[in-house]
Amino acid sequence: MPKYVIEREIPDAGKLSAEELQGISQKSCGVLQDMGPQIQWVESFVTDDKVYCVYVAPNEDAVKEHAEKGGFPANRISEVKTVIDPTTAED
Repeated sequence: MPKYVIEREIPDAGKLSAEELQGISQKSCGVLQDMGPQIQWVESFVTDDKVYCVYVAPNEDAVKEHAEKGGFPANRISEVKTVIDPTTAED
């Protein structure tokens, strides 16, 4: 199944408290539960003004639907074409 990186512009995201992040996570998980197992949240990376989320989903429309139902921005959605890591450098 395709993997996507979602860029969410959230001003002062890096200043969100643990409780605020927990609330956002709970909202996301609730929407995912309602949508069924075809879409999965893998992880997210919080920066100063953005959150980058990694999702596994059947298509971009499912990612957009999750964002709309959760009230989350999805400013950019990019399909991951391949993953590399330090082992990619090995022969």
